[in-house]
Amino acid sequence: MPARVDAIIVLGGEGHRLDAALSLARQDRASYLVLSQGMYVPPELCGTRVGTATVICFLPNPDTTQGEAEATARLARQYGWRSVVLVTVPDQTWRAELRFRRCYSGTIFAVTTPLAAHLWPLMIAYQWAATVKAEVANRGC
Repeated sequence: MPARVDAIIVLGGEGHRLDAALSLARQDRASYLVLSQGMYVPPELCGTRVGTATVICFLPNPDTTQGEAEATARLARQYGWRSVVLVTVPDQTWRAELRFRRCYSGTIFAVTTPLAAHLWPLMIAYQWAATVKAEVANRGC
């Protein structure tokens, strides 16, 4: 990840994504901190600032990585973002970048947070199935 991007995008799901994103925002790494409500987001955080970053919360529709990519693309057009960092977990990174590249033309970076060891077997199976779906059945933005 470079020293600064336009927005930090936190994808919904497992792991300590929110903590990592808050840390990046407090380091002044982006102007916007964008939180998918596909995970728990403290309501008092939405519409505030963390460091110098304005916090935007959104509910993806559909409530999937695809919905998050579509919502991010709309926000990017609205705010003129040219670079974003996705905050996720290792097993989701490749598929998330694939989905986002189809919807967003700017530069995409990724930061991952650890995934608990007991979740790996389930998440590997889930990501394989979701990747096949992304590559075969749902190829658009």
